[in-house]
Amino acid sequence: MQSLWVFGYGSLVWNPGFAWSSRQIARLDGYHRSFCMRSIHHRGTVEDPGLVLALDAADRACCHGVAFEIAPQIAEETLEYLRARELISAAYLEIEKDLTLEDGRIVRAVTYVIDKDHVQYCGGLDLEEQARIIARAVGGRGPNTEYLYQTAAHLAELGLPDQELSWLSDRVKMLAGA
Repeated sequence: MQSLWVFGYGSLVWNPGFAWSSRQIARLDGYHRSFCMRSIHHRGTVEDPGLVLALDAADRACCHGVAFEIAPQIAEETLEYLRARELISAAYLEIEKDLTLEDGRIVRAVTYVIDKDHVQYCGGLDLEEQARIIARAVGGRGPNTEYLYQTAAHLAELGLPDQELSWLSDRVKMLAGA
């Protein structure tokens, strides 16, 4: 049996919710991190959707995040957990992609990317509109602001600052009066 690898680029970075045996900074080519998915469960509602991050395919793009290694003995239960969490509305597609780990190894990892044909896809929103949505939305897992702030802070702690997330954090704090 082999280990399972999972790529985290948003909330999985700071709240994986599963046991892992090792983790490393990793790069995924061909995708960028983007608030391009309307959240109707976790960070918003059907009536007032929030925004969550997704991996959006783009030429010459890359996304830095965290690769989690899961022991073979718990790989299946980890996948069940991830599918219940990530595929709640089928806006993400579960695919396997090659990641380049910080130590230079290349591993195949379970990765959740946006389905551009899904009704929740909203790529191309300008940053100001994203900020307005995030500042007010609340869903089953709490305020959309928490999701943004936690993700931006944890990526920065890992040495992976994201300029758009930093700008959004500052702007949302202004809009939310924080």
